[in-house]
Amino acid sequence: MNPLIGVVFHWLGGLSSASFYVPYKRIKRWSWEIFWLAGGVFSWLIAPWLFASLKTHDLVGVLADTPQHTLFWCWFWGAAWGFGGLTFGLTMRYLGLSLGMAVALGLTTVIGTLGPPIFHGTLLDLAATASGKVTLLGILVTLVGIVVVARAGHAKDQELQDSHATGAIAEFDLKRGLAVAVFSGVMSGCFAWGLDAGQPIRDLTLKAGTEPLSQGLPVLCVVLLGGFTTNLIWCLYLILKNRSAGEFIGRPGPAADADGAPPNLLANYSLAALGGILWYFQFFFYTMGESQMGKYGFSSWTLHMASIILFSTLWGFALKEWAGASARTRLRVWLGITLLVGSTVIIGVGNFLAR
Repeated sequence: MNPLIGVVFHWLGGLSSASFYVPYKRIKRWSWEIFWLAGGVFSWLIAPWLFASLKTHDLVGVLADTPQHTLFWCWFWGAAWGFGGLTFGLTMRYLGLSLGMAVALGLTTVIGTLGPPIFHGTLLDLAATASGKVTLLGILVTLVGIVVVARAGHAKDQELQDSHATGAIAEFDLKRGLAVAVFSGVMSGCFAWGLDAGQPIRDLTLKAGTEPLSQGLPVLCVVLLGGFTTNLIWCLYLILKNRSAGEFIGRPGPAADADGAPPNLLANYSLAALGGILWYFQFFFYTMGESQMGKYGFSSWTLHMASIILFSTLWGFALKEWAGASARTRLRVWLGITLLVGSTVIIGVGNFLAR
């Protein structure tokens, strides 16, 4: 066990998560539900089983020996997490970037991080130790960093709007937005609960001879199947509503250009596969990082969220999204980045002290 190595794995996971949408943005003439489902097949079905088969021993036997209630709860929390992702966009729609991200991501971080130790009754015991206090401080710094980055993003968007825009959120609705944000934040944090429920699968995986670093990969097969279920149902609904199914086989659909040109299937499926596998890698590295965090494995979710926001923001700089922002706004976002980097270091030190 090496918590500092664990932090590096979580950074790699955050980089993968922050990068997966880059290939998706290059997909042409496919509706959202088509490329989301195509990429999701790689993210939630193909990649989890492929890498778990390659990196663990007797995957099918381990899952067959897993108690049914364990499999159900892993699947259930994965399905609940799927609802969180699907409603995240509505949070931005009703609250805007600054408030929406702060509420949704803040709740996701808190629920996903503190939920399991509260449920198991170990949080107070952890908080009573010096290492536990350092870890909890790192979690607090992460929340502050999320708020700072969200506010900087909101300021950037206001500054880059056309002169005729007022900067107001067209569909701003505080009550509805807060309700959706709370729902999205809580549901999104359920992924960590699914991973926590999979401890019996980890135990059986280790018993089968798998190295500790890969013990969490079979758990992902079940949790991500739950997420696939939720997303599949929603995408099928949109496909029926928008009559976009033909896009899968190259027929022009709602997303076609004005000239009615069909989608390039080879390019689109290749980009969907690349984006989907990148998305999966966030949790591939997450499970490796978690395996190195010892009894403070619950802090892995905070490291995960901090790394995603950190690398997403850096991608924004690389893609020139902040080019027109004021020096004050750029300074604010760099302050948020510094806080997020600092929080991962603090959490790593807290875990290291607990060894």
